[in-house]
Amino acid sequence: MVIFTKPSRTYKHAAVTMDTRKGKILAVDDNEDILFALRLLLKPHVELIRTTENPSDIPELMESENFDVILLDMNFTKDAISGQEGFDWLQRILEIDPEAVVVFITAYGDAENAVKAIKAGATDFILKPWQNEKLIATVSSSVQLKRSRMEASGLKMKQKEISKVLDQPFQDFIGTSREMQQVFTTIQKVAKTDANVLILGENGTGKELVARALYRNSPRKDEVFISVDLGSISETLFESELFGHVKGAFTDAIKEKSGRFEIASGGTLFLDEIGNLSLSMQAKLLTVIERKEVIKVGSNKPVPIDIRLICATNNNIHRMVADESFRQDLLYRINTVEIQLPPLRDRTGDIPVLADHFLKIFNKKYKKKVTRISNDAMNKLNQYHWPGNVRELQHAIERALIMSDSGILTAEDFVLSSPQRKSDELELQTYNLDEIEKSVIQKVVKQNQGNISQAASELGLTRTSLYRRMEKYGL
Repeated sequence: MVIFTKPSRTYKHAAVTMDTRKGKILAVDDNEDILFALRLLLKPHVELIRTTENPSDIPELMESENFDVILLDMNFTKDAISGQEGFDWLQRILEIDPEAVVVFITAYGDAENAVKAIKAGATDFILKPWQNEKLIATVSSSVQLKRSRMEASGLKMKQKEISKVLDQPFQDFIGTSREMQQVFTTIQKVAKTDANVLILGENGTGKELVARALYRNSPRKDEVFISVDLGSISETLFESELFGHVKGAFTDAIKEKSGRFEIASGGTLFLDEIGNLSLSMQAKLLTVIERKEVIKVGSNKPVPIDIRLICATNNNIHRMVADESFRQDLLYRINTVEIQLPPLRDRTGDIPVLADHFLKIFNKKYKKKVTRISNDAMNKLNQYHWPGNVRELQHAIERALIMSDSGILTAEDFVLSSPQRKSDELELQTYNLDEIEKSVIQKVVKQNQGNISQAASELGLTRTSLYRRMEKYGL
């Protein structure tokens, strides 16, 4: 809290100056002369100074601007000596923004009120009449305090996210096949840049591992990595989760919340399953990427962001653009570089390496001593189609190791899905592409018992695209 002494009628420029006009200041006092003096004294030294004689304006002013320091009169007309009205407004300010830096202005400052003010959450106080040099020095130090608080708060959130990344299991991205060596080469080239990357591949191929490999080998590796599964975020929560919200923006907004973009600022943001976004959500995301700023729900103040963006999807996003279910301008923004991950069935040479890697991990996790996988078991793994890709292999190794009582995993230890029966295969009655597409859609929807989301995922389409095709064929 800061308390100022009333200046004389002659206002001389103080010798003390603030660092290159930094800081946004709000001054609240019922004496227009005091406010005039503050504007005259501080205007050359700060970025912005707003003043008001009415403390009831404080909430609205704080809503419209992020102030670094609030200069608050301790005594308004209702209570000219005790300072209680000033303490009441201090409490209200800290409810709005717990990180606010408040400096009291009073003509009745004494040791008792000073101690009470500090205990109540103020930063400093200055008596009227003030000394210009002291006032400017106090405001300058208070601005620095606010910046330090904001940095500390941001670092705290980012440290939590960095810890999550470091605690992630199976960080190593493994493969010796020619296909994976090409992926590794691309990662090495792209990681050193800030280029936006789009990762394409089936479920379980390791898209997030690629994103984390890009992050760990980038200049931003010491900053935060934020991963967001867009497929799990409803349209109603999309803006709140990604862009944040202010207190009272909606029923459950009991406090202000930073969105994923703001938390990731300075670091890397990974948006998984970006192909699941509706067109309206795509438009909002595109605006943020283009402007490099977010506006929290319930606010009109833009918050600048600085992120490295990595996106991923298992959908055929280029087909979605052709179907007009994904914005072409958004695709241009997110895929400066595109990385295509091959399915495990196309790189079976990596299966022994991956299996050995998972075996070591699960031996340690479950305190087992399984030394190897037998030749017949490895032949079984090599011949399997792996519709769930590397993730399915990982789970198969884990289950086999848990259930085995031997030091060697055999073919009997692996329970894999049976190959699809011949009778389940689609028999072509025509070569007309529309009729083939209609038959495939009918079959997949029936196999998924009418679950459109699952059917669309299996067909590599969005729900919107599948509905459009079903309408086209009268299904």
